Amino acid sequence: MIGTILMERYRLEEMIGEGGMASVYRALDLRTGHRVAVKFLRQELQANPEFLDRFRREATAASRMSHHNIVNLLDIGDNPNSPYLVFEFVDGKTLKDIIKEHGQLPQGTAVQIAIRILSALRHAHEAGVIHRDIKPQTILVDKQGYIKVSDFGIARMVGAHTSDMGETQSVMGSVHYFSPEQARGEMATFASDLYSVGCVLYEMLTGHVPFEGETQVSVAMQHVQAQAQPVRSFAPEVSEPIESVVKKAMEKVPESRYPSALLMAQALHDALLPQSDTSPVPVFEEGKKTKPRTRRRPRESLGTKIAVSLLSLVLIAGIFTGSYFIYRDIVNTTRTPLLTGFLLSSAMREAEREGIIIRVARNPSDEPVDTVIDQSIDVGQPIKRGDVLLLVVSSGHARKPVPSVVNLDLQEVKRTLERISLEVLVVKEMIHSAPKGTVLFQDPSEGTVVDAGSIVQLTISSGQAKVPQLSGFILAEARDALRKAKLEIGKVEEMAIADTSQVGRVASQLPVAGELVAENSPVDLVVYILQKTEATESPKNEGKP
Repeated sequence: MIGTILMERYRLEEMIGEGGMASVYRALDLRTGHRVAVKFLRQELQANPEFLDRFRREATAASRMSHHNIVNLLDIGDNPNSPYLVFEFVDGKTLKDIIKEHGQLPQGTAVQIAIRILSALRHAHEAGVIHRDIKPQTILVDKQGYIKVSDFGIARMVGAHTSDMGETQSVMGSVHYFSPEQARGEMATFASDLYSVGCVLYEMLTGHVPFEGETQVSVAMQHVQAQAQPVRSFAPEVSEPIESVVKKAMEKVPESRYPSALLMAQALHDALLPQSDTSPVPVFEEGKKTKPRTRRRPRESLGTKIAVSLLSLVLIAGIFTGSYFIYRDIVNTTRTPLLTGFLLSSAMREAEREGIIIRVARNPSDEPVDTVIDQSIDVGQPIKRGDVLLLVVSSGHARKPVPSVVNLDLQEVKRTLERISLEVLVVKEMIHSAPKGTVLFQDPSEGTVVDAGSIVQLTISSGQAKVPQLSGFILAEARDALRKAKLEIGKVEEMAIADTSQVGRVASQLPVAGELVAENSPVDLVVYILQKTEATESPKNEGKP
């Protein structure tokens, strides 16, 4: 598949994911130059009407939506024998990966992620789409901290008149996150998605799922019958208002949960605010029974619209400010990798992938040269991307023979000797035909056994250049000639002359033409200038008769 070009536009580059239903490839859009994700239904499922229907449903659901917190559909494959969908490419990790890496997430970060999931669900619900499979595995976090809800493969469109059990003969959704009504095989509703968000938020705050069991059936039955342990019993630092939001979202009866994704997002937003003695006045109350139509109805409808708009603005503001916390606490934080025992080159590549800056200190040891023998931060400890990790690298045995460095470039010699903890000292430079910086002599000589930290004295070539003849050149011509000879213009002095034809030309030079000097040596010049003449005036006999 790699290298295949679809619709003369999408070139497949790499498989980036594979599940029970589909395989996902990263591809290059040859028209725009952007990366995209191409999702194929697995070959063995292409003849299965049930899975083909799911795939078509995902395309239908995705085509109804366009939102910054949803992985947006870009194109639909036109090959009936191998159906595929083209989505925007999200360069990052799943929320599940992040929870595995970090364990419990900071309260503010977890809430900000939940608000973004709810923002996506509000858009989906308004489009008549119920996700039915909200879980950390379907939430993507890109490298800039943006949250994207993905995988509407088992989504249901409101009004489709299909039951969950009738479609698959099994419960739809993931057992650790689906709602009690889904566990009973009943129709999923908007409230079912909110229950799943409650489960995801529970896991972010505590580091583990609400219910555990040896079998999927036992977990499903707990969703129906059992109450999850309070969030604060695992994470006492979580505030009571946040715990209350999680509890309400995970109510067994759908009607006891939040009426909408927007109101749950508002509740989370309010729960993060500093607490006071007076209860905050709700922006508006959704789900309230309306009175019979009267003349005042238009005004009430307008007020409700204004309230919804104001709430949306508040939540949008929270989304933008919350991006900082997601980036700081999740995207910009990683776990210190194991680098001890690896060669320095491999360790630096691994650190670069994690965004960690490496500093190196060298110590003698029995390990081979360039082997990492220690690191300043223990494996698995949190470290922010851009922070410095000190690696102690082996320079070999404490006593070692000096290698031959004659005829090598000085910079290469420094790298070679520093790797084995020997110091470099340039004691002399000589005019020589060898390229500038070439080592001509060394002390101690090759093979001499010295202690780590010993100094190797070097005599290096300063290069060799022949001074050109510059007399009679104008100054610009002289500068060009010196540059070509690998020399520089030095002091420029002036000599007055009456001959205007020589003005601006070189009168003499030092060093003289033909002399061999070091590269980049200065050549001093004397340049003719026009001699000044003093005007003579007859004396004035002012005041005399």
